[in-house]
Amino acid sequence: MKAVSIERIVIGLGNPGQEYKDTPHNLGFRVVDVLAAQWRRVFKPGPGPFWWTSPSAKHQTVLVKPTTFMNRSGEAITQILERFPLPLDYLLVVCDDLQLPLGRIRLRCRGGDGGHKGLESIIFHLSSEEFARLRIGIGGGESPERWAEHVLSPISAENKSQLETSIHTTTEVVECWIRQGIDSAMNSYNAGNIL
Repeated sequence: MKAVSIERIVIGLGNPGQEYKDTPHNLGFRVVDVLAAQWRRVFKPGPGPFWWTSPSAKHQTVLVKPTTFMNRSGEAITQILERFPLPLDYLLVVCDDLQLPLGRIRLRCRGGDGGHKGLESIIFHLSSEEFARLRIGIGGGESPERWAEHVLSPISAENKSQLETSIHTTTEVVECWIRQGIDSAMNSYNAGNIL
């Protein structure tokens, strides 16, 4: 069988398990789930601590959900990049962000972890901050003592509709990043006109 080339890797961060499914910390999972449905792809266990949509001739972007739990996400990303040794600028990480207002979306080509344990783990394991990250604001960053409770509690009914809209927009950002690259996607979606 002819090997299929990989063009991009999109990693949605979250925690495995039904109890975390509807929490703000799992928005990264939700985004890649929606993309998989739109692309008619199916997640399956990968050759490492992650679920993935295996590449095909038609869909050469691999979608990934680490199964290591959020704080150890970097372990999964390391193994993905061992299998697909792409430059880091072909990698996009999608996650929630306490420091952004609810529903706001921000795409960056590099940067620190901003207090996000999943990004902290990835930066540590890659020894680099030079990878794109697409963050969905969940608010709540003004009370550090309640961060864990905020990210791991079910999304409230009043916030669910707004975050569903953000998830839909985030999938558009991912598609733009794949087709047109990071600069075009940032210019289109970081202008402050989202929600």
